[in-house]
Amino acid sequence: MHTLTTEDLSRQPQRLLDEAARGEASLVTRAGEPVLLAVPLVGGVDTSAVRLELAARLYDSQQISLGVAARIAGLSYGEMIDALGERGIATIRLEPGELERELAAFGQPR
Repeated sequence: MHTLTTEDLSRQPQRLLDEAARGEASLVTRAGEPVLLAVPLVGGVDTSAVRLELAARLYDSQQISLGVAARIAGLSYGEMIDALGERGIATIRLEPGELERELAAFGQPR
């Protein structure tokens, strides 16, 4: 794994992509502290499980949308919903009181 500073990355952004194309991971640091880990998704390594796990965790922590999660995982929208369901991760997230408002809108008192 190569280490680059944020200054190195600013001066030579192509270096990060070149290293990834060679299958090499890179760690970017700022003031000696890690800020970014770039892991290549090429080179004959089956990354599908890693991509799915990353997408599921980012979605579960509400950092990305379902559509973005599906793209990261390389799955269709429906397949991503199924994969999240298998992990016990809800894809429909209601705010407090939202269910009651929805039911009331359809004339179904709760």
